[in-house]
Amino acid sequence: SGLGAAVRAYIEAMTGLGHVLVEGLALFLGLDQDWFSSHLTADPTVLFRIFHYPPALTPPALSPPAALEEGWGVAEHTDYGLLTILKQDDVGGLEVKSKTGWIAAPPIPNSFVCSIGDMLDRMTGGRYRSTPHRVLNITGRNRMSFPCFFDPGFAALIKPIEIPGQDLVAADRADRWDQASVHEFQGTYGEYLLAKVSKVFPQLRREVPGAWS
Repeated sequence: SGLGAAVRAYIEAMTGLGHVLVEGLALFLGLDQDWFSSHLTADPTVLFRIFHYPPALTPPALSPPAALEEGWGVAEHTDYGLLTILKQDDVGGLEVKSKTGWIAAPPIPNSFVCSIGDMLDRMTGGRYRSTPHRVLNITGRNRMSFPCFFDPGFAALIKPIEIPGQDLVAADRADRWDQASVHEFQGTYGEYLLAKVSKVFPQLRREVPGAWS
């Protein structure tokens, strides 16, 4: 179908962009330009989603997870992998959490929002923190968003990167939305991803039994 062809072309383009972005990250970290492709993203895990956020009837008054019942399109969370490349429509509603509180990330024409995921946080010892974000659509209009997740290969082993001139910092539990430190994780990206997703979709433990041993 036309939609299928458009989605495949979009995923291919976003995958190419993801490779370019991590090359820049590698250089900034003092690594070889091809460090990520050599260690993690030669065969990346790439997921594309199309999200529809109906307008909330009333702004939520409670903190997550209770807020989910009071109007949040999606409550506070972080993404699991390396980078999320997000295309928004013109409605707005995305917010990101900074050290001083929540700030709006309004749509800018012809641009993407790029969020850092848990695995980049884990590997850089917190130099790059995964980005807490949430969505509240109180515009009265339907909102669409199109995130593409550019993540390590499913079997890639996640461990700290030896960053020149930097001591790794692993204290983040108190700051995390789920009170779970990413710096305590050891294993492959697939194990991390399935463990997180299975909390929402418990049937995965039955359908993919080999992933949990």
